[in-house]
Amino acid sequence: MEQYSFEKLLVYQSAKRLVVEVYRLMAKFPPHEKFALRDQLRRAIVSVPSNLAEGSGRMSVKEKIHFIEIAYGSLMEAYCQLDIAKGLGYISVEEFSIVKNNFFDCSRLMTAYRKSFVDKA
Repeated sequence: MEQYSFEKLLVYQSAKRLVVEVYRLMAKFPPHEKFALRDQLRRAIVSVPSNLAEGSGRMSVKEKIHFIEIAYGSLMEAYCQLDIAKGLGYISVEEFSIVKNNFFDCSRLMTAYRKSFVDKA
């Protein structure tokens, strides 16, 4: 089976797993958050692997780095929104703690991925 190059990246795979985890947590949000925090979180978390994929299709190193940086910003935005959800009692401290580790893992992979291009520039 053929794959695009980004599908083989550990950082992309990590980001995609994080999307699934966050979607599971969003299912616990109250209905009144459908068009508020939950919608914003959905856009932010889906943006992470999406920007990694888009950046992989760019030809210049500068553009690749730019999309990695956008993905990283979206990762931080989603983390912040989950932290707010925890504060509002939509998810438990325990659930947040588990997903927090996965955010850190994805963040480290993304930093290393970006560095691999910066070293080439």
